[in-house]
Amino acid sequence: MSPALTWLKRIAFGLLVVVITVYTLFPFYWAVVSSLKQGSALFEVEAWPRNPAWQNYSAVFTEQPFGRNLFNSVMVAGSVVLVSLFLAVTAAFALARIRFRGRTPLMLMILAVSMFPQIAVLSGMFELIRALGLYNTLPALTLSYMLFTLPFTVWVLTTFMRELPKELEEAAVVDGATPWVICMHVFLPLLRPALVTTGLLAFIAAWNEFIFALTFTMDQEARTVPVAIALMSGASQYELPWGLIMAASVIVTVPLIALVLIFQRSIVSGLMAGAVKG
Repeated sequence: MSPALTWLKRIAFGLLVVVITVYTLFPFYWAVVSSLKQGSALFEVEAWPRNPAWQNYSAVFTEQPFGRNLFNSVMVAGSVVLVSLFLAVTAAFALARIRFRGRTPLMLMILAVSMFPQIAVLSGMFELIRALGLYNTLPALTLSYMLFTLPFTVWVLTTFMRELPKELEEAAVVDGATPWVICMHVFLPLLRPALVTTGLLAFIAAWNEFIFALTFTMDQEARTVPVAIALMSGASQYELPWGLIMAASVIVTVPLIALVLIFQRSIVSGLMAGAVKG
């Protein structure tokens, strides 16, 4: 291959990387720019505001209980991740390492549950939440979010659990380890990349969920940030505070970016392991 052709391919690859980077980062950049504008300045196209309205970020917390909404989102998403991973690890151990009749149909049923759209199960979940006396509480959101996080985590962790060496389990059995000890002390440390990847995806799904959060909560004290942002209103019912809305959106997005940056190595390891193991 000639040097000119090699350089041409490198330039084309570099341009492709730049285009993809701009395409993915521009929406967030424009959200930051819009969050620093007020009034008619929102309709002006400029790379950076001439007079940044930093007060939008403080107004988000002073004009409504947005701090409480953030706390609610953290509590709900965190509890969903913890419960989903605990149940998924134990279920994955049973489905991947224990032979029993009906294992394959059970796996297919778990996968089928994740295919139902939220709106299809909304009325049934609403009746269940009301019957349990959980309406307008955070446990209602945790319980309902498990409907779409648990099937995913069980299916992915079962795939990882199947690929773990059988010799580790046999050695643990020889040493007198119970299935619980094997699952929690032998297999769990080896599943760290998979746990981080699935846990982060479950956290993002719970953090961004809107339909259940809107339906199962009634007041600001129980709402999560997606609902709080959607219900922001201005001086009149026809006026929306776009600067505050964009500032709140940036505040909500930053924790997700931070989590991805912190756990990026584990995420890449988990994705690569899943790709190699099929």
